[in-house]
Amino acid sequence: MNILIADKLSEGALENLRVMGAAITYNPELTADDLPGAVDDNEILVVRSTRVTASTIKAGKNLQLIIRAGAGYNTIDLDAAGERGVFVSNCPAKNTHAVAELVIGLMIAMDRRIVDAATDLRKAVWNKKEYSKADGLAGRTLGIIGLGAIGKAVARSAKGLGMQVIAWSRRFTEELAEEWDIGYCTTPRDLAEKADVITIHLAATPETTNFCDAEFFSHVKERAIFINTSRGNIVDAAALKKAMTQKQIRVALDVYENEPASGDKVFPDSDLAKAIVGTPHIGASTTQAAEAIADAVVDIVKAYENTGKPLNVVNVRKDSCECTTLIVTHVNKVGVLASVLTDIRQDDINIEEMENIIFANGKAATAMIQLDEEPSGDLLQRIKSHPEVMHISKKHHGEPGG
Repeated sequence: MNILIADKLSEGALENLRVMGAAITYNPELTADDLPGAVDDNEILVVRSTRVTASTIKAGKNLQLIIRAGAGYNTIDLDAAGERGVFVSNCPAKNTHAVAELVIGLMIAMDRRIVDAATDLRKAVWNKKEYSKADGLAGRTLGIIGLGAIGKAVARSAKGLGMQVIAWSRRFTEELAEEWDIGYCTTPRDLAEKADVITIHLAATPETTNFCDAEFFSHVKERAIFINTSRGNIVDAAALKKAMTQKQIRVALDVYENEPASGDKVFPDSDLAKAIVGTPHIGASTTQAAEAIADAVVDIVKAYENTGKPLNVVNVRKDSCECTTLIVTHVNKVGVLASVLTDIRQDDINIEEMENIIFANGKAATAMIQLDEEPSGDLLQRIKSHPEVMHISKKHHGEPGG
């Protein structure tokens, strides 16, 4: 098992992979442009921030699994991976506390103007009168957009500061709001109109691109604090800048629409940088989070090595196809299932998914074979006529038990 690790991973994780028998190529300095020439004959590629393009996936002749050492996977070309049958796995919920802590830190820093005050003090400027001005957070309303693990962690911490918490999320209901003691908002606009502080925790998908647009910002309160630690393309940068000017919205960002490439130390938007409290996409970057993610990478590799099924796969079909499941109970011996599959192939029917379950004594098995079209009566009869086939049935998806 050959593994290319193209971003930083703990030495403990590297040693655990070596103990499993993996041949490790560790080069955290690789860029997206370097990867196609570096992937070589590796079966597994581990990345964190480095982009994995279609060119890299095509160049990986033996590539079977890409592991994103983090939660988001928008930097990996899922379509290209799917076309070549390459699994993509991630490490969700390992950086929850790290990101939530940064959100709280940014919120306090914005209210108390900590960055500006510290910058002045380092210049030997003592301006107590100016920096004594702060709204305070206790009793203020925090609006959370996206109530996953990180959003909920932020909610718990904000309550500890005495804040009122409201939220909007696609799966957030009035019943959950009551259970979690969080105010329910029917729409993002509703939340924007009520919140003194807004924090974004959405995944990057085509549906969330420019989610916070001019229409959204038109409903945000004047002088509200706006925080984004999720993904840069969720926020329309032009609309955000306009709101900062017209409504004096105070902004703290850890992610940006056009972030510098790995290794590039020049931020492209100096005007924005001067107007916000910003950090360079470090939300998940704590020692605790890094160790948890490294352990998760090892677990994914171990599962794939032992079962052929990696954990946390993000690019396989989640819902069953609209097809027929053929249920074939047969003698568990060489060639029986192969003959069944040959019959199916002869009728030019594609097998979408298949699972073969072996009974405890090892003498019989049941194969559940999902077909992309209805099998003919003749095909069913041919399969049934095999002497080692005990019985056969079929179910359409949507039928009881099907």
